[in-house]
Amino acid sequence: MLFSIIINAILVTAAVTIHYEMLYQLAKKLPSVPILPRFRVLLGVFTIILAHIFEIWLFALGYYLMINLEGLGALSGNFNQSLLDCSYFSFTSYTTLGFGDIEPSGHIRFLTGLESLTGLVLITWSASFLFLEMQKYWPKK
Repeated sequence: MLFSIIINAILVTAAVTIHYEMLYQLAKKLPSVPILPRFRVLLGVFTIILAHIFEIWLFALGYYLMINLEGLGALSGNFNQSLLDCSYFSFTSYTTLGFGDIEPSGHIRFLTGLESLTGLVLITWSASFLFLEMQKYWPKK
């Protein structure tokens, strides 16, 4: 149980830290990128999407680790124990889509809830950031 809590804390802390640092660097460097302002917003969008994908894969590695350690839980259903299936489950959890074709059991269920909460917060944080960036670069009417 304690090991599960430690893994969960490390994954959430890493995802939030990565996201914070990425947004901070974008805010700092985006104004000086020598491209048209409207393309700066697009650059921000694609950079943020890449950060989300990296964070999702981080959680996928956490799932893969937890299902391969005895007593930390399992994923069942349309699942073959591969890292690719862990990433699929992570994508559906992070985005709170949750198809339900893969079901967590044991301590891993807590990570699923934490990933959904973390994903929701980071996605809304990204949307807020992009809204502010769009206000800076888009012409006022």
